[in-house]
Formats: sequence, structure tokens, C-alpha cells
Amino acid sequence: MPRYALTIAGRVIRQLLRDRRTIALIIIVPMVVMTLIGLSFPEGMVLDRIAPALLATMVLFFSFLLTGISFLRERSQGTMERLMASPVSRLDVVLGYLFGFFLFALAQTLIILLFTIYVLDVNYYGDLWQIFVFQVIIIAGAVNLGIFTSTFARNEFQMVQFIPLILFPQVFLCGVIWPVEQMPEYLQWLGRFLPLKYGVDGLRDIMLSGMSLIDVWFELLVLVGFTVVTSVLATLTLRRGVGG
Repeated sequence: MPRYALTIAGRVIRQLLRDRRTIALIIIVPMVVMTLIGLSFPEGMVLDRIAPALLATMVLFFSFLLTGISFLRERSQGTMERLMASPVSRLDVVLGYLFGFFLFALAQTLIILLFTIYVLDVNYYGDLWQIFVFQVIIIAGAVNLGIFTSTFARNEFQMVQFIPLILFPQVFLCGVIWPVEQMPEYLQWLGRFLPLKYGVDGLRDIMLSGMSLIDVWFELLVLVGFTVVTSVLATLTLRRGVGG
């Protein structure tokens, strides 16, 4: 464990906890979105079938957005420049922010999962704890992706523009809306390089087929690999401030 990572994580957590509006949005927004989705699919069987894809997509989207915007704000306020001028390493910074943002993304994911299962009354076959553990791996990759992507944005508007660039192709190419098998061959090939595909496939196997985490080892391995790669990229591309 890098020396200063936990100290940085503690500062990030305290700062976000003081922002009551952000905490309220972290809790309320996912429930509002999932409620609208639930009302859009009044037939329970339809919602049961699409729930795994929705859970994977919502976790990736909210974790990416929370991390990307928050990390960019840290850079724009000069916090990153002060950290980089101190004895901390780039790995300390990336891991510190990963742990700090991960806690809030984890809480948001738990809200989404429990709301979907118990309020929207979605039926599933796998163990609830295994569904959550699988989502935790998706969170780790999404948080690192948010940190990495935010290094290329100079303001929040630019960060928001990365959403359609990075997330929308995954939604369309990973079987969330249309079965991958019915897509052209070159789109199926492209989808194999997108992490959401493995998040959707893994959750479908657990929730619709009752498989265990051991059965979806390949999807887990790919998602862990994606997390490691984005962590390395975030460390290598880390910038002091919004100007570079």
C-alpha cells in the first residue's frame, strides 16, 4: 500500500461528506432514475429480463460521472497541484482518490441494487451478495475510468462530453438495448473490447441463470484486468491542474 494513499482517501471522504447537496444527489438521483425505468416497463417479466443490463449500465454510468466530475473539480481548485508538489507519488494520488470515490460509488450502487430488487420487485435467481460483489468489480473499473478520463478535460462541460463518447457506444454495443448476436460481425468484434459487455454478461448469468461468481470467472477476470489497466493509465496521465 503506497504511503499516503489512505490519507488522501480520508481527505476526499471528509470533503464529500461536507457537501450535503452532493450526498443528497447520490442518494436520490439513482432512485428517481430507476423508478422512471420501472414505470416504463409495467410488465414484471420484461423488467426481470432487462434488470441485469440496467444494473450494470447504471453502476458504470453513475460511478464514472461521480468520479470524473469530482476529480476534475479537485484539479480546477488547485488541490492536485498542491498534492503533486508534496512528497506523494502519482500512485498515492490515484489510489487515494480511487478509495475515496469508491466508498460513495459503493453506497450508490447498493442503493440502486436494493431499490431495484425490493422496490421495483425484480425477480432473480442468483445470490444477492454475489450480485453485489460482481457490481463492486464494475465500480472499481468505472472509478478508475472516471479518473483517467478527467485528466483530458479542462472544465466540467468537456467532462460531460465524454459521456456520449465513452458510455453510449458501450450501451449500444454490449447488448443492453439489442442482442449482440444480431449485430453485424464488426460491431460484435468491437463490443468484445468494451468492459460493459462483460458486466452485462456476468450479471445476466448470475441473475437470470443462477450462476455463481466462480461460473463467471472469465467476465470477472476481464473486468479486473480493465481496472488494472485504467489505474495504470490514470497514474501515467495524471496532471497537476486543468491547464496541464
